[in-house]
Amino acid sequence: MYNVLIIDDEEPLREAIRIVGDWDHLGIEHIYEATNGRLGLEMLSQHNIDVVMVDMKMPELNGIEFLRAIEKAYPHLLTIVISGYNDFEYTRQAIQSRVVDYLLKPIHRQDLNQALRKAVDILASRKQSENEFISQNITLNMSLPKLKEKLYLSILDGSFKRQANTTLLPLIGADQPGNRFGVSVLRLLNRDEVRRTRFHGDTELMDFAVTNVLAQTSDERLSCFSFPHPRREREIISVCTLAPGQEEHMALLLAQVTQKAVTNLHGLFGMVVSAGVGQPCADVVELASAYADAKALIHSTDVLKLEGASVLHTAPRQMIKSEEVQWTDRLLLIQKDAQTGQANRAKVLLNDLLKQLASGSVFRLQDADRLIREFHFLLREAAVELGASVSVSSQKGAFGEAERVAEGELSADFTSFADYGQRLTRMLELYIAGAQHAQAGNQPFDISDIKKHIDRYYFEDIKISFFAETYFLSREYLMKLFKQQFGYGIHEYVQKVRMDKAKELLSDSSLKIQEISDMLGYKDKNYFSKAFRNYYQVSPSEYRVSLQ
Repeated sequence: MYNVLIIDDEEPLREAIRIVGDWDHLGIEHIYEATNGRLGLEMLSQHNIDVVMVDMKMPELNGIEFLRAIEKAYPHLLTIVISGYNDFEYTRQAIQSRVVDYLLKPIHRQDLNQALRKAVDILASRKQSENEFISQNITLNMSLPKLKEKLYLSILDGSFKRQANTTLLPLIGADQPGNRFGVSVLRLLNRDEVRRTRFHGDTELMDFAVTNVLAQTSDERLSCFSFPHPRREREIISVCTLAPGQEEHMALLLAQVTQKAVTNLHGLFGMVVSAGVGQPCADVVELASAYADAKALIHSTDVLKLEGASVLHTAPRQMIKSEEVQWTDRLLLIQKDAQTGQANRAKVLLNDLLKQLASGSVFRLQDADRLIREFHFLLREAAVELGASVSVSSQKGAFGEAERVAEGELSADFTSFADYGQRLTRMLELYIAGAQHAQAGNQPFDISDIKKHIDRYYFEDIKISFFAETYFLSREYLMKLFKQQFGYGIHEYVQKVRMDKAKELLSDSSLKIQEISDMLGYKDKNYFSKAFRNYYQVSPSEYRVSLQ
C-alpha cells in the first residue's frame, strides 16, 4: 500500500483529485493534503510519503522551489506536477527534477490515473529490486556522487549500519584498513549576498561553484569529497581520506587544505566563512564525532570579533561561554511594545540589548543563532495574534530560504556584530510596519463582506488568498473568523452555496446538467456530478427524477 500527498492551495482542485482518483485499485491507502510547498515539506517530515502531486503556482513556496528543495532532501520521492500554466520554466524544472508526469488543469480522470499508475509501477519495481545493489541504483537513477553524499550523511548523523552497507564501503575507501579520515565544515556567513550578486540567485550553481573550489584546492595526498548539507543551507561539508604512510601529518594537511579553500572562496566570490576542522580518525564511523567537534568549533566563533573576515578553527580549545545576558524578558517587552503600537520604545529596548551584548567579552555564534530564533518566534506569534499578513509571520525560520517580504528580501546574512544588530532591527521594523498595515486594514473590515461576495460570485474561482490580500489579513485568521461567525469554513460555504443553487437549477427541466455545471462554475460535468453526489448522496440525474 502506498501514500500520496496532494499539494495545492485550491481546495476544489484537491477535492477533485480525491474524487476522480482510482485509489483502491491503485493500492493507495492514505491521501494527505497541504495548501502550499512549505506545509508540504512539513508533511513529508511527518509521514512516509511515496508520491507527491504538486501544483506549480502556490503561495509561500511554489512548485519550482518545492521541487528544488526535495531533490536533495528526498531523492527517492516520486512527483507528479500539476499546472494551469503551460510555461516553459515550469516544464524545464519538472524535467530537471525527473517528475513522473506533468498534468495541465483541469485534471481529467484518465490523465490523472495514468500518471498515478506510472508512479505505482515505478514503486513496485523499486520494491522488487531493493536487495539488488546495481538494480537499485538504476531504478533510483542515483549518480555515484549522490550515493556517496548519502552514505557520508548517514555516517555523520550516526545512522550508518556497517553490516547493512558493506558493499558500499569501497566507494569511500572505508574497506582499506590503513586509511585515515577527516572532516571539515564550512558555514557561509554571507551566503545570500553572494548568491544574489555573483550567481543571479541560483543556489544550485553557487553550491556547485563552492564544491568545485574545494575540489581544486585539495592536496594531492588527500582524497576529498565535498557537498552542501541538504538540510542546513549555509553548511558545506568536506570529507577527506588519507592513504597509509603519512598519518601523523593528516591534521596539518587537513587544516592547510581548509585554510586554502577559505582563502580561495573569499578571493573568488567574496565569501566570508567560519570553518571548523575535526580530528582525524582511523575508523570511518568515528567521523560522526569529528563532525560534531567541527560544528562545535564553528558555534564557538565570537561574533564580536568577526569584522567581515573569515575564521578557521583547527583544534579543540576552551569554549568560552557568552556572558549571561537575560534577553528573554527583554524580548517579551519588545514584543509587547511593538504589538501595542509603542514602536519607538521597542526599538530603544532592542538597541539597549545590542549595546549590552556588544560590551561583553564574547558573543558566540551559537548564542547569536539562538537569540535570532527566539526573537523571530516571538514576532511571529505576535503577528499571528493580530491576524496580520506580515513577513515575519510567513517566514520559515531565522535561517530559512531567503525570507520574502513586501519590501524586498530580508537576508539571513551577518558577517560582523554590526550586521547582526541590523538584522534584528530589520526584523523588528518589518513586523511593526506589517502590523500597522494590518491594523489599518482592520478598521472597515466586516467578515460578512466575504459571505456576501460568495453569495454573489459563487460561480467564480474563489480563493482565500484574494480575501487575504484585499483585507491585509492572514489566511489562517480569515478562515478562523469565518468559521466562528457562520459555522462553515470558507470553502465549505462556497460548496454549500453551489449545492443549494444546484438543487434550484435542477428543478428547471429545460436546463441540461452540463449547462448547470457551467453556471455553477464547474469546468467538468463529471466533477460536478461527483461533488453533488458527495454532498447529497444522489446524482444530479437521480435528484431530478425524484422531483418528477
